[in-house]
Amino acid sequence: MNAPLQSTRNPIDPVKLEKLAEVAIKIGLQLQKGQDLVMTAPIAALPLVRLITKHAYMAGAGLVTTFYADEEATLARYAHAPDESFDRASDWLYEGMAKAYAGGAARLAIAGDNPMLLSAQDPAKVARANKANSIAYKPALEKISNFDINWNIVSYPNPSWAKQMFPDDPEAVAVEKLANAIFAASRVDVDDPIAAWKDHNAELHRRSAWLNGERFAALHFTGPGTDLTVGLADGHEWHGGASVAKNGITCNPNIPTEEVFTTPHALRVEGHVSSTKPLSHQGTLIDNIQVRFEAGRIVEAKASRGEEVLNKVLDTDEGARRLGEVALVPHSSPISASGILFYNTLFDENASCHIALGQCYSKCFLDGASLSQEQIRAQGGNSSLIHIDWMIGSGKVGIDGVRLDGSRVPVMRKGEWA
Repeated sequence: MNAPLQSTRNPIDPVKLEKLAEVAIKIGLQLQKGQDLVMTAPIAALPLVRLITKHAYMAGAGLVTTFYADEEATLARYAHAPDESFDRASDWLYEGMAKAYAGGAARLAIAGDNPMLLSAQDPAKVARANKANSIAYKPALEKISNFDINWNIVSYPNPSWAKQMFPDDPEAVAVEKLANAIFAASRVDVDDPIAAWKDHNAELHRRSAWLNGERFAALHFTGPGTDLTVGLADGHEWHGGASVAKNGITCNPNIPTEEVFTTPHALRVEGHVSSTKPLSHQGTLIDNIQVRFEAGRIVEAKASRGEEVLNKVLDTDEGARRLGEVALVPHSSPISASGILFYNTLFDENASCHIALGQCYSKCFLDGASLSQEQIRAQGGNSSLIHIDWMIGSGKVGIDGVRLDGSRVPVMRKGEWA
């Protein structure tokens, strides 16, 4: 008897994957002729890496250099490495990346790791490794968070990530579901993704312009488990969609993106807030986060899952307990409307209003490109080794803009723009 033929149909639509690669280069980076590109990716994302590399060279890239990560190699470290290994990181690599960015290179990251990869590992070792990596990465991260360069993040439907999202489906079905969700959220499931992104950027710019015109002193969030006042930094500026980096190149750092965002004042956050979606951080799921702020600093933090990792993150440095970003996303955003929990911050943050622990973005200040780090701190900008977004918005959350005189303007009601 002959064995039944196995389906060889590709669960990832090759036409849409090609469009994603093109959008990453033309919209995400707007890569310039002669510009080098530094790319990082899971080894499972090789098909997308190859397409992005092709489109980069078609756009005139000088040199494309890719660094790969492998989940099995990562787990091998936790299984076999000596204890002292977890206090080390490849600082030489990040110093090299920072040098490349200082020399004009663009940065592209392909996300797609298994969000639960390290969930069974020793939380103390995970936290030590994360801290060491954050310290080593800071020279490169500063070039990115300060928008010295054009940079971008896109995602690939890694099978291990897909199976976490759709555990009851065969792997090929799970991958197809995740791929289609990525393509829809990234606006590459239409005939002309480039035009779609231009229209979307225009809408995000319109929202940002309204908020910049209001010049709120603070935002007041209310909802289940939340009564939080987020003071905004002096001279803050709202951004959303495509932005101009300090090198003069307009880029869309996150694909997808649904947010408009700015910098909170590191000393002016008061009250309590509860997360509305789980946070997947470095292979650990942190759920039902509840924190309380006093004078801008988290003084109490709890979580129903991953609390030990959360508290170790908060102890990374002084700035880790303060906010570096506040972002507004309508509850009806396409990612939220999909009803899919991605366990990936790049997507889940674009389904919900969110805040970020740690490092602020210097571009979220008026004339931010000309401000020194000392001036940014003086205006309320936070400094830290980390920048971790987590979700606090839902269809039950309202937001008021608070003016300097204490008067209030509705910004969102039941998760939607007022």
